[in-house]
Amino acid sequence: MPILEKEICEFPTGLLDQSVDSTERRWFAIYTKARQEKALARQLVGYDIPFYLPLVPKENYIRGKRVESFLPLFGGYLFLFGTEHERVQALTTNRISQVLPVNDQQQIRHDLLQLRDVIDSGIPVTLEKRLQAGDRVRVEKGPLKGVEGVVVARRGERRLIVAVNYLQQGVSVQIDDFMLSKL
Repeated sequence: MPILEKEICEFPTGLLDQSVDSTERRWFAIYTKARQEKALARQLVGYDIPFYLPLVPKENYIRGKRVESFLPLFGGYLFLFGTEHERVQALTTNRISQVLPVNDQQQIRHDLLQLRDVIDSGIPVTLEKRLQAGDRVRVEKGPLKGVEGVVVARRGERRLIVAVNYLQQGVSVQIDDFMLSKL
């Protein structure tokens, strides 16, 4: 049973599905003050400013009862897709520590779209930091079909790393070799 229902993580719904070639709107990586990701997301909904906040379920036990909560995958980060005016408006929330510009707009959208697909698959994910180069692959079968990433071996199992290259972080899922084709 969740402590709280899962909050909005993609606003508006389908933001990452839209192919937007906007010169006015840009992706920004927002580094928030401590534990302010969800509060900032709620305020951005109120301001009607598009964003993506990857949330993953986390199981806890409180007084012997199992409870599920939804936590930001990348602690301290939220991805805002807005105009310069919306960026400044977001700064007025007093929940932002730093706004990091993103140079490669197509790459960040692609990375976030794949990340959302991995999270939505329901397969347990593991946060991976400081990714190393490896064999790039595409998943050919199963719920992650079409997702691209890097294969690593960890503790005797094969894992697929799906990266947000801008942050040099990503997530990994356990995967079998027969589901993959090398790029």
